Amino acid sequence: MDVIRRIGHNEIVEITTPVIITCNDGKYRLCGNFRSLNNYTNADRYPIPKIPHSLDKLVKAKEITKMDCMKGFHQHEVGPFSMNVLR
Repeated sequence: MDVIRRIGHNEIVEITTPVIITCNDGKYRLCGNFRSLNNYTNADRYPIPKIPHSLDKLVKAKEITKMDCMKGFHQHEVGPFSMNVLR
């Protein structure tokens, strides 16, 4: 896991302004335009698998799991040191 640390005021660069919107069900959702972060990150290359290859593996599967990642933004697990910094 990556380590998150407090940064000094001279290190802060404004990347984006977060926006909180109200959903139709009355709940809140944190949104932001994070495209400018691409200039500061290293892209991981994970090519999309070919469908026939995936189907061959799926046919042989004994267990199948379904995950709902619809509202998984900003919910990354961090290590104990980083948790103390984030409090």
